[in-house]
Amino acid sequence: MPNVQLSATPSRSRFMIELLLAFLLTRFPYISIPFKWFESYFHELSHGIATLLTGGSVSHIQLFPNGAGFCFSQGGSSILIAYAGYFGAALWGYSIFLMATQKQTIRFTLTLLALTVAASLLFWARDVLTIVILSVLIILFLLPLKLKNSSLLNTLLRILGLMIILNAMASPMVLLGLSGQGDAVMLAEMTWLPAWIWVITWLAFSGFMLLLCWRKVDRKKGVSK
Repeated sequence: MPNVQLSATPSRSRFMIELLLAFLLTRFPYISIPFKWFESYFHELSHGIATLLTGGSVSHIQLFPNGAGFCFSQGGSSILIAYAGYFGAALWGYSIFLMATQKQTIRFTLTLLALTVAASLLFWARDVLTIVILSVLIILFLLPLKLKNSSLLNTLLRILGLMIILNAMASPMVLLGLSGQGDAVMLAEMTWLPAWIWVITWLAFSGFMLLLCWRKVDRKKGVSK
């Protein structure tokens, strides 16, 4: 019998509430801004990781207050690098949600995420705006550690993971209205596939990550029977 005491997997109803909160927080003006930075950061981080994994090098990343960003790199597989942004952001969101379903490692997880952002700041941040945004993200990861209630920590991190997935799902849709801009257009120029095909694959993958979150919750119900 599994040790459910160490599990922080939410119930179905709690998951739906957290998903609704994640959706609302990504839609409120001003309040949504720092949460867009998370998706933007993990988007650019994914570009950077894809660059390194395919033999390229990353010069720096640049983040903007409106949630936009750039990853400046040389070498590597251009197609994989361009595709990795939204794909990677959704995967990061799911990974964060998954890590937030474990009570005993929640403080370690928050610290590890803060250190990941700190490493990006140290090696890839060059301009003042990016340094400020990454510093805010580090604080947002570390600030909850002051809370003594570990269950609340898990809840906050699960909501963050869901917000990143939802933003990764919504952001590519914006590209459909942009002429000559964005990762989808870059991929269309490098391949014979139109931009909307790439957008659909990102939407499908983000939706799949959301489905995996739900299946994680659904499996808990099956175990507790």
